Amino acid sequence: MELNDRSSLPAYLKSRRSARPRDLVTPGPDSAQLARILTWASRTPDHAKLVPWRFVLIEDRARFADLMEAGCRADVDCHAAKIAKFRDKAYWAPTLVALIASPVRPHKIPEWEQRLTVGAVGMNLLHAAHAHGFVGGWITGAQASMPEVVSALCGPSEDIAGFFYIGTPAQPLEERDRPDLGEIVTQF
Repeated sequence: MELNDRSSLPAYLKSRRSARPRDLVTPGPDSAQLARILTWASRTPDHAKLVPWRFVLIEDRARFADLMEAGCRADVDCHAAKIAKFRDKAYWAPTLVALIASPVRPHKIPEWEQRLTVGAVGMNLLHAAHAHGFVGGWITGAQASMPEVVSALCGPSEDIAGFFYIGTPAQPLEERDRPDLGEIVTQF
């Protein structure tokens, strides 16, 4: 089975696979492709049309690396190897997009439902990247909650839903074990 088979929607959904962000190389999407990817990602269920998300294109990778280093240094378990690891993450993949959860509060639509919409945007972002011939990887990690990173990327009452690394795989994608339907489906 070819992974991320784009020959048809069923073939794609059956074979869809994310990539390890650290294994993504150029080319990545150009600005027009990225605009389409983000537009397609935004076509998601959104009760009451609240748009409880936004995107941050992380283009200044050196500044982002500095923010992650500062976040690491604030941790009591910080050491040189950990700093290097966080700095390295800033440079993975040619394109890096932060998905920001921006729930509308207070609102009759509960926040948990708005966060489901944010998650759907994230999945659509991966689908849209793959539809353009790229591969993506969605991670959160410690950097998604570092005060230094959050304050730089988020406004009040916002948080980071994930970092989306987009590019071309440097090596073939690997399949992983998938859940057994007998273990996750019940009848009522």
